[in-house]
Amino acid sequence: MFTETTSLGLDVHARSVAAAAIDGTTGEVIHRKLSNDPVEICSFADELARGHGPLRITYEAGPTGFGLARALHEAGHFVQVAAPSKLIRPPGDRVKTDRNDALLLARLDRAGDIVAVRIPTRNQEAARDLVRCRDDARRDLRTASSPRSLTVCAACEASRP
Repeated sequence: MFTETTSLGLDVHARSVAAAAIDGTTGEVIHRKLSNDPVEICSFADELARGHGPLRITYEAGPTGFGLARALHEAGHFVQVAAPSKLIRPPGDRVKTDRNDALLLARLDRAGDIVAVRIPTRNQEAARDLVRCRDDARRDLRTASSPRSLTVCAACEASRP
């Protein structure tokens, strides 16, 4: 049936996802703008796989986490999360759009130039988030100014009966 894979690059943001796919057989480029809903993205990937063969899905690691990668993997797709610092950007590429970023990820996947990061389990990601929150709280406590905290404490004391 299908021997070539279709590369799908996703530029993921909090509210939207730009998708660009390159068909492995014909070289056809497919663009789509999606909402950041794992169900919608999985159904788009399923539709693409039915028409264009098996997928290799790539998106950049970032603040949105790894939930999308897990959802796509559970739907039966090959997913890799690229290390942003290891991506090869063409010199002189100054026009940075979501569509271009998604297409770049698909092209780099076709060329085999993606350096993937390991996708952590849900427990590992939760532990990382907890450590980051703790560090943020410690930094906030360290940088809090004394007079302001005394004013807050005095206000709390004044409101007590």
